[in-house]
This record gives sequence, structure tokens and C-alpha cells, in this order.
Amino acid sequence: MTAQTTATPPPSIDDRHEQIGWYFYDWANSSFITTVVTVFLGPYLTSVARAAADSNGLVYPLGIPVAAGSFFPYMVSLSVLLQVFFLPVLGAIADYSQAKKFLMGLFAYVGAGATLGMYFVEGDHYLLGGVLFLIANLAYGASVVFYHAFLPEIASPDRRDTVSSQGWAVGYLGGGLLLLVNLLFYNSRAALSIPTDVAVRICLASAGLWWGLFTIIPLLSIRRRGAVKRLPPGEHFVTVGFRQLGHTVSQIRHYPQTLLFLAAYLLYNDGIQAVIALASVFGAEELKLDQGVLIQVILMVQFVAFFGALAFGMLARRIGAKQAIMLSLVIWTGVVIYSYFMPAGVPAQFFMLAAVIAVVMGGSQALSRSVFSLMIPAGQEAEYFSIYEISERGTSWLAPLFFGLAYQFTASYRVALVSLMVFFIAGLAILPLVNIKRAAEEAGNQAPTHV
Repeated sequence: MTAQTTATPPPSIDDRHEQIGWYFYDWANSSFITTVVTVFLGPYLTSVARAAADSNGLVYPLGIPVAAGSFFPYMVSLSVLLQVFFLPVLGAIADYSQAKKFLMGLFAYVGAGATLGMYFVEGDHYLLGGVLFLIANLAYGASVVFYHAFLPEIASPDRRDTVSSQGWAVGYLGGGLLLLVNLLFYNSRAALSIPTDVAVRICLASAGLWWGLFTIIPLLSIRRRGAVKRLPPGEHFVTVGFRQLGHTVSQIRHYPQTLLFLAAYLLYNDGIQAVIALASVFGAEELKLDQGVLIQVILMVQFVAFFGALAFGMLARRIGAKQAIMLSLVIWTGVVIYSYFMPAGVPAQFFMLAAVIAVVMGGSQALSRSVFSLMIPAGQEAEYFSIYEISERGTSWLAPLFFGLAYQFTASYRVALVSLMVFFIAGLAILPLVNIKRAAEEAGNQAPTHV
């Protein structure tokens, strides 16, 4: 299957107004991750499921017996599975149409609407909560693919690292600000005579309102681009999406440097995601810190990560993005080694460790996004970023499994956490082999001055 290209020249790149508008989608959607996924929904939906459970602690969605405490994790897993199936096809459809901006907005408002609907999850309506989360998380993943795919179109190669880092930083700030407001509100619920469940539902709905409200800014700022590829005769957007996905999977082997970078990214990012997800378990179980301290740490991380992402963006301009990512992996390795020696019951040291994590967290992820954007053939941005997203999700079980096995065999969260250094070391071993300039040239792109 061959595709015809349009002769329409692209809009001018590095428009500061458009880049700032693009940043605000990260500001908008981060509310879902911080307020809903990280803090409020898991414990609340679990309590709703337990209210609906029988004497054996089981609920029966679609007649399937499920432990009430496992319902929310299962919904997370199912939403990831659906993303693995749908995102590449949606990415291919976007690349063959002028609908990338429309699709980003559509899925943003589907996700925001589902999140707003969480206000009505009360009593024993656990299934409603599960379905709304499923919709919201799937829509979040889809909208982020289209959001990422605009990066090569709004930033030149030499500005790519800076723009990606600034977008990531703005996201941390937006998510952190709403979480701060929600935590202040939640802690004031008794003084305001608001029941706990109502306070949680208001916090959940506020994330949907925030997401929908601030999505207006990127939709007004980002220009609509013409499709680089036209539909072949006799094809429809859905059929061409499936066909193009198969074509891309078969052709990606012709981009060996891209595959090499993707392999490194999947390993070290899996370690990053595992540390982020399991740090609170380590703090509670091994360091014996109470929930209040852990929530304060989550809040602090959002604001420190804002400065960390900006700092790594500036560092990449000096030493190159690959070297900056490698430095971040050295720091990640040092963090998990230090965690092994941390004393229990000393919140100050956990805050210090979390602050170091926050500094490198945004930088390593933002620079990975900008580097990958250099390796994508023109006209396949959404499709390749969908593969980038689902590749991350498809391996996101590996580091947690490694952590779980280490704990099972040693009964020590310290050993389990330090074992994750394997993923950072593996990334450090592969990254020096990646030639970013050659990868950009293989994809038909211009490489930045400093790589």
C-alpha cells in the first residue's frame, strides 16, 4: 500500500504562541493523573466495591467473581489492555486525516466527561466507577498520543528538547496546583460539614472540570495541519488504520537506531515507572511513614519536578539530550542504592530522596519524548507515538514483577527497591550504542546541533 503526499507546505515552526498553547494540554490532563489516579480514586473505589461485596468479600462484575480489593487494579489493567489494541489504529487514522487536533479534543472531552461523572459514584455503585475510569483512562491515553504527535510539528530539532521539557514542567505544575487545592479542601471537610465520601467525589469531579476547561487553550492555539498522506482509493479511515499499523510494524526494522533507542527506553522507563508507583509502598511498609507524610511527599514531588524538567531541558542544550538522559539514569541508580540504607521513621530523609527523584523524573521522560520525535518518519507522528505509548504500557508489568519477586524471596522492600537498578543499568548499557543523528537521518529528518 502506497500513500500519496500533499503539496501543502507546513505552517511555520517554533511559533511561541502555539508552543505555549500546546503546553496547556499537559497542564489540563495532569489533573487526572495526580488527583484521580494517584491519590483519590483507588482507595475510594475500593471502599465502594467493599460496600457492594458479599460475605466472602467478592463482587461480581458481569458475573465474574472478583475480590473487592482487586477491582480497581483489574480496571487499571483492562484499560491498559484496551489502549494497546486501540492506540496504534487511532494514530494511523490521525496521520491519514486532518483530524489529529479534532481527535485530541474529542478524547480529551470524553475523558473529562467520564471523570466529571465520577461524582455520581456512591453507595455500592462500584461498577459505574469502574466503567467511568475505564473510559477516562482509555481516553487519556488516546489524547496524549495525539498531543505528543504535535511536537515535531511545533518545534524545530534544535528547540525540541526545550519545548518537550517545558511542556512536561507545565504539566507537573498544573497537576500539583489542583492536587494542592483538593487536599486543602479534603482536609477541611469536617469544618465545612461535608461527608468524607462527598468530599472525595467533589475532588474527583474537579479533575474532570479542570481537564475540560484548560483543554480549550490548546484547541484554540494549535493550528490544524493538513494530512501528509492521502487515503488510497477505495480505503476508509478505519481500514487504512489497521493496514498502516501492519505496514509500520513490518517496516520499523529498517530503522535500527530507532529500535535500539526504543529498547533502551522500555527498560529504563519501566524502572522509572516502578519506582514512582512503589515508592509510597516502600515508605509505608519499610520506613513506617504514615499516610499524611506520603501525601505531602506526592504533593512536593509535583512542584520540584516542575523545576527538574526545566533544568534538564537546559542541560540538554549544553551536553545533548542523550548525555542528559544517561546522567539522569546514573542518578536514578544512586537513588535506589541510597534507599537501601535509609533508616526507618525519618521523614526528612524520605522527603530528600523524593526531591531527587522529582528532579530527574520529568527530565528523563521529557527528553526521551523529544529524542524519539527525531526518529519518526514525516507523516507518521501519531502512529509512532502510539507505538511509543503502548510499548511503555506493554512492558510496564516487568519491573513491578521484578520488585515483587525480589520481595517474595527476601521479605525486604529495601532489597526489592534496590533490585530495580538493573533496569537503569540496562538502559545505560544500550543508550551509548544509539546514534541519534543517524536515527534522524534514517527517518528522513534533520538532527539537532547537540545530540
